Amino acid sequence: MPFARIALHKGKSPEYLRALADNVYRALHEAYDVPANDRFVMIHQLDPWEFHYDRNYLGGPRSDDFVLIAITAGRPRDTPTKQAFYRRLVE
Repeated sequence: MPFARIALHKGKSPEYLRALADNVYRALHEAYDVPANDRFVMIHQLDPWEFHYDRNYLGGPRSDDFVLIAITAGRPRDTPTKQAFYRRLVE
């Protein structure tokens, strides 16, 4: 049962948040072979003073639209599987 936490600034529409959660689940389902309906996603919308990140770390730049996704996957995945997940996620 992978668990995804998504953090972003407040202000996005319910449709945007749903699409974000849907895409994270689809990427997990396709790349990590997560079963159908094994969907656990929590979205944290934060005020700017509650969400601190370096706008230029590892190449940046990061805007106010930066989204942080943390996955607790349960069992380890090999590097090719993780890479497939990341590629699918950004599609």
